[in-house]
Amino acid sequence: MNLLLKSNKKSRDRLLNLIATNAYRQGEFTLASGKKSNHYVNCKPVSLSGEGLLLLSNMMLERIDPDAIAVAGVTLGGDPLVSAVAMAAVMEGRSLDALIVRKEPKGYGTAAWLEGPLPPKGTLITVLEDVVTTGASSLKAVNQLLEAGYIVKSIVCIVNRQEGGEMEIKKGGLELKSLFCLDEVSKKYKELS
Repeated sequence: MNLLLKSNKKSRDRLLNLIATNAYRQGEFTLASGKKSNHYVNCKPVSLSGEGLLLLSNMMLERIDPDAIAVAGVTLGGDPLVSAVAMAAVMEGRSLDALIVRKEPKGYGTAAWLEGPLPPKGTLITVLEDVVTTGASSLKAVNQLLEAGYIVKSIVCIVNRQEGGEMEIKKGGLELKSLFCLDEVSKKYKELS
């Protein structure tokens, strides 16, 4: 497999298959937001696999604003994504650093919310997310970045659960760029079952 693989229909289909078989479940679930759902999406089995991460990094990189200096993601789901996208960018000759947004400030030392090579204030950063449901996690990361003096215009996610998150993100003046929507993942799951 070419490490500089550009996403195409074949790689997109392969990634969708991986998500439908390894990240998606049907049943009765309570989500992090407290809402009940018949659908559960945990992208970590895909984003922490070599093949899944390679496919994700290339597809996400194509959706990063060309003027972005860094990508940032909320720990834990965002950790592999920002690292892989930054590496994929370097492999294409583009400088793009990775930042991790903590869920709580560090309890010692500098009490930092952000980890990684901090770019100059006023630069553009794109937020990466695994799953968007209500948008709260993504918007919390955006707010931390804005408070630190950065500019954020968009959030790139693997799966949009289509439960109001995109609307909340738009209310915040941001664009949500999704690789897949829950309807598409659910449909593929049924086809493969």
